[in-house]
Amino acid sequence: METIVQYFTDIPSSHRSLILVGGITIFWLIESAVPLFSANYGKWKHAGINFFFTLTTIIVNFLLAFILVSTSEWVVTANFGLLQWLNTPLWATLLLGLPLLDLIGAYAAHWTEHRIPVLWRFHLVHHTDQHIDTTSANRHHPGESVIRFVFTTAAVLIVGAPIWLVFLYQSMSVVLSQFNHANIVVPKWLDKVLSPVFVTPDMHRVHHHYRMPYTDTNFGNIFSFWDKVLGTYAAVDNRKLVYGVDTHMDTADHSNIGQMLKIPFVKRETKQYDVEEKL
Repeated sequence: METIVQYFTDIPSSHRSLILVGGITIFWLIESAVPLFSANYGKWKHAGINFFFTLTTIIVNFLLAFILVSTSEWVVTANFGLLQWLNTPLWATLLLGLPLLDLIGAYAAHWTEHRIPVLWRFHLVHHTDQHIDTTSANRHHPGESVIRFVFTTAAVLIVGAPIWLVFLYQSMSVVLSQFNHANIVVPKWLDKVLSPVFVTPDMHRVHHHYRMPYTDTNFGNIFSFWDKVLGTYAAVDNRKLVYGVDTHMDTADHSNIGQMLKIPFVKRETKQYDVEEKL
């Protein structure tokens, strides 16, 4: 346990970059071998667009990283936050802290973005992707990257997370997000083993269906149980899914970077349907 703490306390930037690049590479190769949907689109062009938004996410997080690090150092020094007040041993800090960081920093951020119109317009860029694969994981408008950073910082403050736990959480978040967006077929037996605890592709893909009510389900990033506990879980046959978001199905909305950067600043009316879709 102490080895894990020491490693993530001093994790080099090069190792964090390797986690990002390595994860994309591994899941990209698996997608080529066992895809759920055949890659009948310009996979490299699609990846290029998503890599652009991955880069903007990295830049935003790099510029604001000192805030996150300073917050973590302060909660430990000031003995502030849940973990600090409970004075938990290392194993309990891990088992309690990781789910709480995921709840506040990821689930709550994601749920809130779907509930507040101005935040939803920034999050739309992620949902406009009509070909979900592992590169879609970090497809975030720069404005959304700031929003997510605010929630992550709030999570560190509330939880009282030491820096090793913060970096471990972020590393897991990157890999699990790449995994649960991957265009891969996960064997049913493996999904049954993983899904009670972790978000799997079969679970998360439902969230990317182009129509409500499925768009407002399965908000989790690392841990699947938050959706089940909080009543936002849905399960459907993934092969029936249509990716995208119904208000932004035009080609430019998902494949023109300039147009996509403008999306949060152009209000569009919500689509109305006579009958609720049941997959």
